[in-house]
Amino acid sequence: MGWDLFCRVIDNYGDIGFCWRLSRQLTTEYGLAVRLWVDDLASLQRICPSVDPHQTFQQRCGVQINHWTDPFPDIIPADVVIEAYGCELPEKYIQAMLPNHSRGRQPVWINLEYLSAESWVEEYHGLCSPHPRLPLTKYFFFPGFTVNTGGLLREKNLLTQRDSVQHNAANWWLQNDLPIPDETEIVISLFCYDTAPISNLLEAWTHSQTPIRCIIPEGQALTLLRNGLNRSALKAGDVIQQDKLTVQIIPFLPQAQYDQLLWLCDCNFVRGEDSFVRAQWAGRPFVWQIYPQADNVHHVKLEAFLNRYLQSLTKESAQAFRAFHHGWNGRERLDWNHFWQHHAIFHQHALTWSSQLAVIPDLTFNLVEFCKRQ
Repeated sequence: MGWDLFCRVIDNYGDIGFCWRLSRQLTTEYGLAVRLWVDDLASLQRICPSVDPHQTFQQRCGVQINHWTDPFPDIIPADVVIEAYGCELPEKYIQAMLPNHSRGRQPVWINLEYLSAESWVEEYHGLCSPHPRLPLTKYFFFPGFTVNTGGLLREKNLLTQRDSVQHNAANWWLQNDLPIPDETEIVISLFCYDTAPISNLLEAWTHSQTPIRCIIPEGQALTLLRNGLNRSALKAGDVIQQDKLTVQIIPFLPQAQYDQLLWLCDCNFVRGEDSFVRAQWAGRPFVWQIYPQADNVHHVKLEAFLNRYLQSLTKESAQAFRAFHHGWNGRERLDWNHFWQHHAIFHQHALTWSSQLAVIPDLTFNLVEFCKRQ
């Protein structure tokens, strides 16, 4: 069975990050032939350095990577067609999906939606939608946090690999040319949009009672850091010391290494969708900057997740977690000290949460089974 997966890059690494993980899992764990069509190969190269952004067709990790350009080539559609995040398929490709004498039925056409914790997702997951003009049907597939949704991406043995890396943490730091953290340090990874209120956070960390090491991959955060740290330029390899705060700039990491960094940090600041999900598998406290949307629709989605995630926490800890997320997403003042007072509770809760999520079948399994039934 062949699969075509279409991705237009909007969130730099969230959408292509998800699609690249899904493509590899379909290939490695299910032996499926996957063609990934993506309009921005440069963004894919950041998470998979072996990708050549100037090459129209290339094979990486068993996946056929195709640069999605106009005009679209004349090709035979695959058995399963994934339209990631509602990107519109080329009209030429849609026409080729029509049943004909050589193709008895249309491909299974999936609109793979954004992740949401909102309750309505369960109701709409798996529903079909007839094309307004053509005899074609599209199915809506919603990732989610319950058994009545599509679930979350989780590769086979992911949590076992996590536990192994955490058990041999010193080796990982050395292998990646990073200093082994001191036992007294709070180690934090920071990945955010350029709207994050970093200055307030840096000030709190600078005057922290406990030493803080903040590890930041190259990206949008560096512009904010330059302003917050009064630096004219920052690059990978730079280390800045300000009182109790050590800021360490590292190169942008391939996905596997980034996952491992999340597994080893005491707290992970993440953004969008892909790193948000990976932070939950890390089993460590995290802070999520949701992708901003018009009319503040993202605030509704943030609240839906917080309501679900915080159900089993005490009122005081839940309020601290919620308030800090409101602050990080621009809704109220940040209070790092109040948030971090509850870190031990947050850590245990993160482990419990990841174990609960792992009981639910993963997204790729659910997607493959769903397509088999159509």
